[in-house]
Amino acid sequence: MSEETRLREEICTYGRSLFERGLTPGSSGNISLRLDDGGWLVTPTNASLGFLDPARISRLDAGGNLVSGDKPTKEIPLHAALYDSRVEARAIVHLHSTHAVAVSMLPEIDPRAVLPPLTPYYLMRAGATALVPYFRPGDPAVADAIRGLAGRYASVLLANHGPVVAGSSLENAVFATEELEETAKLYLLLRNLNPRTLSPQQVQDLVSHFGLTLPEGQAEGQAERQDCPSSGEGHRNG
Repeated sequence: MSEETRLREEICTYGRSLFERGLTPGSSGNISLRLDDGGWLVTPTNASLGFLDPARISRLDAGGNLVSGDKPTKEIPLHAALYDSRVEARAIVHLHSTHAVAVSMLPEIDPRAVLPPLTPYYLMRAGATALVPYFRPGDPAVADAIRGLAGRYASVLLANHGPVVAGSSLENAVFATEELEETAKLYLLLRNLNPRTLSPQQVQDLVSHFGLTLPEGQAEGQAERQDCPSSGEGHRNG
């Protein structure tokens, strides 16, 4: 089996898993992988992640031109901007997962750090998450918003749309996206309850021990968010 064939199978396996667990309903969401030659594999437009055919995965060249397979997702500008900003990224996962989308609509969300440090694994896998303003799905203007983050975030949340997460592998990107969704669920469950979040010292300990890279100032900023306000107000573990 060639490396590209293996990666096509991997996209289908993870896509099916995400679909079967209700994280990407219908034909929503998309996945891409960056290849060694600079080209990509990306899921086709209007394709359910639960029923992907490896042979029909879109193959793009380094310029983003379709080489083989079905017509690619309309979210190519989004993926391209994140790859340009995160040179170490090899995979991107974009979902319409319910709890993350719900959080993106709340008025109190800090666009520099969407979620407080509720658990260590949120920081270890997703890091800080930025909120990107609403753009029509497929709008090329979203690329400028992503590039405006200057590569500081591997995890972004599109307002009223869903999470987009880059990783050094598809496995890492999927795990980080799942952690973001679970943390968003916790946030909604704990809203108005003044939960105990990680302290500044605990956040700094994670950063130091696991070599986490958070956006400048976010190690302190994440830790300072000590509760989930009422309405109106990245690392792999061994």
